[in-house]
Amino acid sequence: MVWLQLQSSFIFSRPNSLSTHIQLLPSKDALPQEVARDLLNLSFHLADNESVVNMGSVVIPHLVTGWHVDQAILSEDERLVVIRFGRDWDPDCMRQDEVLYKIADRVKNFAVIYVCDLDQVPDFKQMYELYDPVTLMFFFRNKHMMCDFGTGNNNKLNWVLEDKQELIDIIETIYKGAKKGRGLVVSPKDYSTRYRY
Repeated sequence: MVWLQLQSSFIFSRPNSLSTHIQLLPSKDALPQEVARDLLNLSFHLADNESVVNMGSVVIPHLVTGWHVDQAILSEDERLVVIRFGRDWDPDCMRQDEVLYKIADRVKNFAVIYVCDLDQVPDFKQMYELYDPVTLMFFFRNKHMMCDFGTGNNNKLNWVLEDKQELIDIIETIYKGAKKGRGLVVSPKDYSTRYRY
């Protein structure tokens, strides 16, 4: 049997906004993939008006436990899973979340986007070496997808990418490579000369 728990809490960093989470408590029986995906989509955040500056981290579905992260990765068979790991209060994460929010509708046919706050879910810090302020990781059919950005780190995108079209191109390239069975794809743009220090 599946139990749902509803909890409401105020977010003090955003005045007049209410965050509502619907969390799935673990059950003994495994859920069908469609049910798990639908339940994950019930984890949502509401804002009361347009005065909230950063809508990105408010409306993108949040993965609030390690179980939610696992289910998000496991439940998608046909779309790429993009997870932004970081901290919701971090300025870099806020900027990246804005871009992700703006492209989410354009990539919804081949990718699904989630955010995961590392303060709430520290389970993956060591496994994925999540030490940067913002990290985008890509998964397809329960497999971690790697992308050669020219930076030497093929496991993740660990800087803020504010160009919407560049991010869409990267997601689409990874998706096309994943559909062909590739575990590593080459980014459409070389970021090796990008000054980041």
